[in-house]
Amino acid sequence: MRFVTYHAKVGPRVAAIRDGSYIDLQAADPTLPWSLMELLASGEEMLHRARLASESEERIDPSTVRLLAPIPHPQKVICIGLNYADHARESGMEPPPEPVVFNKFPTAVAAHEDAIVLPAESVEVDYEAELVVVIGRRGHHIPESEALAHVGGYTVGNDVSARDWQATKPGKQWLLGKTFDGFAPFGPALVTPDEVGDSSKLRVQFRLNGKTLQDSNTAQFIFTVPQIIAYVSRVCTLMPGDVIFTGTPPGVGFARKPPVFMRPGDVAEVEIEHLGVLRNPVIAETR
Repeated sequence: MRFVTYHAKVGPRVAAIRDGSYIDLQAADPTLPWSLMELLASGEEMLHRARLASESEERIDPSTVRLLAPIPHPQKVICIGLNYADHARESGMEPPPEPVVFNKFPTAVAAHEDAIVLPAESVEVDYEAELVVVIGRRGHHIPESEALAHVGGYTVGNDVSARDWQATKPGKQWLLGKTFDGFAPFGPALVTPDEVGDSSKLRVQFRLNGKTLQDSNTAQFIFTVPQIIAYVSRVCTLMPGDVIFTGTPPGVGFARKPPVFMRPGDVAEVEIEHLGVLRNPVIAETR
């Protein structure tokens, strides 16, 4: 299935995508949860009822609603750095022996078509196309062999990064350079694992103003989705709705000669096979 979260008069609502239209699941079945996070946490029986509700004939025209991020308020936004072998080569670094983990604050979350706001404090805002994993089942110390059973779905993300903060501030402000407001857009839809197939065989692309700057495949992963989930869950309990950005392929702006950073008026697009296109215009911050 494909789910979106959209803004309704009563607040965020969950819809399924069917034949290019949206079906409001709670309108079709009032016993279903109002949020995608709750729906994932409710287990297989509730997801089965959501599939039945998605057959409703009452459709919503997507052009009439504003999308939110599939999980508008995740408890955790976890990110993996340097997770593509070809990106490690581009960066002149050896592949790490263990996943490199950092995080973004929930205030960094943004949706498909939301503007990426270039903060006045940075002149080197970069893009990073990424496969995003959304946790569907709670777990701690999850064995690698069982990790995929904890995946609720996949979506498309852009790990927006202020390189001047990340690399040149005293002590290298990695976290703050990654977590300006709106620096974690993901969407437009959450796609369930049965529609995605093997998450380690997906083409990942980034386009800036229509020009392709990143084009690789998750086959280049240094650490697979099960390995990432198993590793992170050794430290913290993963909860339904937690979001994991899995790393970016080569072609990022700071590594280009000359460097390419996003500017007001740009349009950033991330496309991942089977998942769709995440599109965000780029604007300057106004105060």
